Amino acid sequence: MSKPETVPVLLPLALPAPYDYLAPEGETLRPGDFVVVPLGPALRLGVVWHRSEDEKPDVAPAKLRRIQHRLEDVPPLPEISLRFCDWVANYTLTPPGMVLRMMMSASKAFEPPTLKFGVRLGGEPPERMTSARARVLEAAEGGMIFRKSELAEMAGVSTGVIEGLVNAGTLLQEVLPDPWQAPFDLAREHAPLSDAQDEAAKALLAQTGNGFSVSLLDGVTGSGKTEVYFEAIAKTLEQGKQALVLMPEIALTTQFIARCEARFGAKPAEWHSGMTSNMRGRVWRAIAQGDAKFVVAARSGLFLPFPDLGLIVVDEEHDQGYKQEDRVTYQARDMAVVRGNLGKIPVILSSATPSIESVVNAEAGRYAHIRLKSRYNAAQLPEIEPIDMRATPPERGRWLSPPLVEALAETLERGEQSLLFLNRRGYAPLTLCRNCGYRFECPNCSAWLVEHRFRRRLECHHCGTFIPIPDECPQCGAEDSLTPCGPGVERIDEEIATRFPEARRLILSSDQLTGIDELRRALREIEEGAVDIVIGTQLVAKGHHFPGLALVGVIDGDLGLAQADPRAAERTFQLLSQVTGRAGRAAIKGKGLIQTYMPEHPVLQALAKGDRDAFLAREIEARKTAGMPPFGRLASLLISSGLRDRAETYARDLARAAPPAAKILVLGPAEAPLAVIRGRYRYRLLVKAPREADMQTYLRLWLGNAPKPKGDLRLTVDIDPYSFL
Repeated sequence: MSKPETVPVLLPLALPAPYDYLAPEGETLRPGDFVVVPLGPALRLGVVWHRSEDEKPDVAPAKLRRIQHRLEDVPPLPEISLRFCDWVANYTLTPPGMVLRMMMSASKAFEPPTLKFGVRLGGEPPERMTSARARVLEAAEGGMIFRKSELAEMAGVSTGVIEGLVNAGTLLQEVLPDPWQAPFDLAREHAPLSDAQDEAAKALLAQTGNGFSVSLLDGVTGSGKTEVYFEAIAKTLEQGKQALVLMPEIALTTQFIARCEARFGAKPAEWHSGMTSNMRGRVWRAIAQGDAKFVVAARSGLFLPFPDLGLIVVDEEHDQGYKQEDRVTYQARDMAVVRGNLGKIPVILSSATPSIESVVNAEAGRYAHIRLKSRYNAAQLPEIEPIDMRATPPERGRWLSPPLVEALAETLERGEQSLLFLNRRGYAPLTLCRNCGYRFECPNCSAWLVEHRFRRRLECHHCGTFIPIPDECPQCGAEDSLTPCGPGVERIDEEIATRFPEARRLILSSDQLTGIDELRRALREIEEGAVDIVIGTQLVAKGHHFPGLALVGVIDGDLGLAQADPRAAERTFQLLSQVTGRAGRAAIKGKGLIQTYMPEHPVLQALAKGDRDAFLAREIEARKTAGMPPFGRLASLLISSGLRDRAETYARDLARAAPPAAKILVLGPAEAPLAVIRGRYRYRLLVKAPREADMQTYLRLWLGNAPKPKGDLRLTVDIDPYSFL
């Protein structure tokens, strides 16, 4: 009798390693196969994992449980996905099962696929013809398959008319093809590249020829970086391989997909949190089967099961949205480089304001540095001018300075668009009582409640707690004594409505736009010129192209500089460069005005002079001197509990357990700047080490010997932290 085969199976749970099971009798399983296994009293879906030749099962076969069955109709995880999972888990000190969970995030992919049906013209004309039916037949000409609702909208009829034509046999029901099934026309005629774009594209293609490489595509806002890396995508598709483009914000995908369709004649597949679970399952399967060749995704798209990935593009590579801080903490830009290295494929990092990490890698020769220093089609970069609020302050009770108000009036008179940027949601960041000084604070977080006047409530932006705006002070009982302090975008909108009542206004903020469809509709309205003045948060800074936008006014240019964060200057420079870069991208001359109380600050001086390189050189030298990333390494250990004493005591015990090391410095514990979030008290330890230090080995040794968190204590380890709140 043959010896039963022992198979390691990794489950998408917080488990440190695969569990061993017996293979089903007479069946051979391979790494990557999806299998159903018993775990306790329940059945779980897992993945057959790989095991090195010298690795032996720990448990005798007689004590092992048997795998129930393999999912035969689900494509297995590619071998490179298994290696990538192990790498990410090892680097981030995360249980590999949690990384696998991200790879299995489309639950519908593991169920029998559901077919969607549409209709096409193909039967005999109906016996009874009406004007409504005639419009449907005219709209359906060409033999395409339409959704019933889509065809009804095109023809201006109800879906009942469509159903009637189906019953009459005129419209035939057929399975709707998925958007990504349309072939890409790689020879499709498109706008010619400028000389600078053509030179950059050739340099990029030289880097993306064969094997692993990283190219930093560094071009000013409006220089046409997308068209340049489209050339690399075209080459990848020509080779029959898959291409992945990562974007930091799902709202960006609307414009991008339209540009893809114009360039290649077909739409790429999408992957983001705004999709239905059914569509996520269909896209996951299409990628795993190699049917979806071109994918546009949020950061989680990096963990999709590409069997033949040939190119990764990270657009807006500097964006903070690529850092995930829940469950598995990772930086998608950096993990994209790792995925490219594992798969021996090229990676393109694209940005108008590249991260210091990428600039340093380019200067060191680790990345190719391809630059576009001018805008496409001779468009000029906007003129940036700080407004000294000490010299020209706003009127009492107002927030816009006289120079900005004058510029808005002139822009409106010319029939051009303006954008006012303030990275504060709501009406006011703080509400207090004039009578007794009481301030509304979140009961669960160490943060003020933000007033949202349109919703008539005070809300915490950290935990979501909210209360109706009261009529009287809860402390002293005074009526009509509550005063909003400081502006949010709603308050700026109120001032614009008073100053320019004829202007068409739109607030672009996640509070005002509740869903992805509504956000995309708002962006279309701006693009089509249906809005005169946009008031927005950082949503407006993420790569949008607004051809009619002439003026950008930054309400508070000092806001990001007040943070105790080693990346504060870099982030502020990037954000203000990106938002002012929305102006003057077409034939219109652009201008950016930045209200500030610190016009002499190096960030604002660099913006005004257009001297990015000098700013970067100064920041890089400061980081190098301080041994901060990318010249040093950081790790954050965040301890939290519902009881302050418990969190502080454990943090101190953890610090005492840190093993001594000559070059590794453990700082803290100290209360986190946001000391309480969702009723949990937070303490932080920061580990600082030189670049060559093996941070992961040190942390494993430390945490392996340290006391384990018990009860409601939580310990979160973040390698390469980006947030210090």
